[in-house]
Amino acid sequence: MAKRPLYPQVKATQGDIQKKPPEVINNDDAALFRAAIGKVTPLPDQNRIIPSQPPVQAIVRESPTPLHIADTLSDYASENPLQEFLHNGLSRMTLRKLKRGSFPIEDSLDLHGNQIEAARKLLQEFLHEAMQRHLRCVLIIHGKGMNSRDGEAVLRNLTRSWLTQHPQVLAFCPAPPELGGNGAALILLKNTN
Repeated sequence: MAKRPLYPQVKATQGDIQKKPPEVINNDDAALFRAAIGKVTPLPDQNRIIPSQPPVQAIVRESPTPLHIADTLSDYASENPLQEFLHNGLSRMTLRKLKRGSFPIEDSLDLHGNQIEAARKLLQEFLHEAMQRHLRCVLIIHGKGMNSRDGEAVLRNLTRSWLTQHPQVLAFCPAPPELGGNGAALILLKNTN
């Protein structure tokens, strides 16, 4: 059974609103209103303090000092880059859990369109910040190299090479298809807690 609205829908056009004259109160209506209300006495003045606005405190922000992160990653990438990586001493189960999505992705970085130097710097800063924030799993989007010269995935190969060199990276694997597939990498970082 369909519910009917309590009040019928009245659609007013712009012309209807402009044509309506202002309402004039009839003298009889005003007298009837005063008679219904009776005698009105104003409230006595009360001993109230009017609240004042608290003073706004200025927020002092320190100028951010540029963070210096040592550039220890080599740009040498082998011709057959690793599709997945697992740090020595870790169980293969860790890599399987990463592939299955057992670790929630806590942040991501998109390196599309960056030159090699800029991409390496961004990656190092991102991983450093992720470690400072105690993140466990992050996503790096590096692309598949479809728009690069000769269809070579330079940034993908270098990114994966850099990840194997980074001391905080425990494992990485290609992202699931909905997150970029072979154009992105899921990264498991050391737990610093």
